[in-house]
Amino acid sequence: MSSHTLTEVAAPGDPRDAEPPRIVPRRRFGQWTAAGLVLVLLGLAVNSVARNEAFRWDVVGDYFTSAAVLRGLGLTLWLTALVMALGFALGALLAAGRLSANPVLRGVSWGYVWLFRSMPILVQLLFWFNIGALYPTLFGVRTVNLLGPVTVAIIGLTLHEAAYAAEVVRGGILSVDRGQVEAAQALGLSRWRRWWRIVLPQAMRSIVPPAGNMLIGTLKGTSIVSVIAVQDLLYSVQLVYHRTYQVIPLLMVATVWYVVVTSVLSVGQYYVERHYGRGSELAR
Repeated sequence: MSSHTLTEVAAPGDPRDAEPPRIVPRRRFGQWTAAGLVLVLLGLAVNSVARNEAFRWDVVGDYFTSAAVLRGLGLTLWLTALVMALGFALGALLAAGRLSANPVLRGVSWGYVWLFRSMPILVQLLFWFNIGALYPTLFGVRTVNLLGPVTVAIIGLTLHEAAYAAEVVRGGILSVDRGQVEAAQALGLSRWRRWWRIVLPQAMRSIVPPAGNMLIGTLKGTSIVSVIAVQDLLYSVQLVYHRTYQVIPLLMVATVWYVVVTSVLSVGQYYVERHYGRGSELAR
């Protein structure tokens, strides 16, 4: 028996001869209208700031790189770096205490985090600034001579940041799957190597984003030390405008510097997150 291949010939006008339907994207008039309105409002705001003579951009340019402002900026950066380093060092110890099997360490660490997260940072700074009223002398030295404004700022900000850093580190450690630790134990790795080679690299994926936000928050939060006469960036511009009465231009000097530094830190945070997020779909 011979087989034959039959080819079906469509009759003229058959619907199968027609081209497939063309997909037309949905027109989103509402979204484009809202986007246009936002751009118009943004343009009006930028134009208002640029053309408003009260901002005195010439004065901003004159003082932007002045010696007093740069000294204040240097102190702000130094204070931010020192507080973050000390805060995360103490926070790591507190996180270890929270995760400890010892109930005393867990209780003390929890109490510290609860107390210092409950107190406003301004209250803490004012408390340490007036600690001499409670303890006139410490280690045989008058407290007022032992704790100057900069030392008080370091103590107050560090204790405050440590409470938040402890929760960031604890959350990062808890994000690591328990099976990873058990696998490392099965391979005979020591406790130190398990933490350093297995737990910490994976925990950093969860630690880095909030830590970056804390760094930027600490940079801006250092401006509060101006209330105890620490000559940071904000206090430095205040000294200038108390003399020149150019309040708005000098505040713009401080604002622009904060924007510049936080932008640089944000770029650095992006690359650090990408480094620790290698292999993750969200990091691509």
